[in-house]
Amino acid sequence: MKKIINVLKNKKIDKTPPVWIMRQAGRYLPEYLEIRSKTTNFLEFCYNPKLATEATLQPITRFDFDSAIIFSDILVIPDALGIKVDFVKNHGPKLSNFSLQNDLNKLLVNDIEKKLNPVLETVKQVKSKLLINKALIGFCGAPWTLACYIIEGGGSKNFDKVRQTAIKEEQKFAELIEILTKSCIEFLSLQIDSGVDIVKIFDSWAGLLPPNELEKWVIKPAQKIVDSLRNKYPQIPIIYFPKNIGINYENFYQMVKPDCIAIDQNVDIKWANEVLQKKHQAIIQGNLDNFLLAFGSKIDIERGVIKILEKFNNHPFIFNLGHGILPQTPIENVEFMLEVIKSNSS
Repeated sequence: MKKIINVLKNKKIDKTPPVWIMRQAGRYLPEYLEIRSKTTNFLEFCYNPKLATEATLQPITRFDFDSAIIFSDILVIPDALGIKVDFVKNHGPKLSNFSLQNDLNKLLVNDIEKKLNPVLETVKQVKSKLLINKALIGFCGAPWTLACYIIEGGGSKNFDKVRQTAIKEEQKFAELIEILTKSCIEFLSLQIDSGVDIVKIFDSWAGLLPPNELEKWVIKPAQKIVDSLRNKYPQIPIIYFPKNIGINYENFYQMVKPDCIAIDQNVDIKWANEVLQKKHQAIIQGNLDNFLLAFGSKIDIERGVIKILEKFNNHPFIFNLGHGILPQTPIENVEFMLEVIKSNSS
């Protein structure tokens, strides 16, 4: 039995918790940079099953993590819907102009499977090569976060345009969220059918919203996604990551009831232990500071890891970072983190 599945479904406490890290297949690995140089377009890389499979497996080969996560990007769903996505060097994602009034009915809602078939092929290839004791995680971006990029046309510090649009054009915005919710369910279902063992939903910009809008644009769509997948695939664990929502993690968990709640590095671990783990019996994933792992001394990293283990490890728990690993992270820091986890969990 895969260790992480045991924790998620059977809620067993393992002396050494399962470990994987967000963005574990990526720019901090020299072997990734080598294969990434084979294509100039990032989405082309994501849609190349051979290269994406290799990238997915690299951190498993190097670090022996308990789970692989498919190498892809949250913005493949907008791309599949017909909103052109480009990744501009030193800038980030850039999406083609989108108008709620004019473009909503032009979205290619029936093209998800056809357009994202290369990702599904990657799932099949990874599954065929992954050791039987390793789990495979599929994922997507959550509707609110995808809407942020679609309306804004790319990344933003505050996504002011999205906040305004959600208030001023609420009905049309709700239609977009519904389309994205259905697309998430379809894409995750296809990944499950192709072989993933676990799915994770990333709501990276959930923390932008006040509680009433959080419930409308983050929690309600999350309920639909989780309920739909659980009805169709009761054996597949679901991890949800509504990043930076603070004390609203409690309400989110109570209303959505994912198998596991991933928490960001700004969450106080004492609060998470008392409220999420003890009060609600939630399985937590998290939440070492990715900046600490990248730039901290070994003493600081060890202290951070041990604090998390002491708080969380008496309950079913998955060790991870509170956000994606930074490109500047030294390989030896990741190796050291794994050593500390192992030596302080046995």
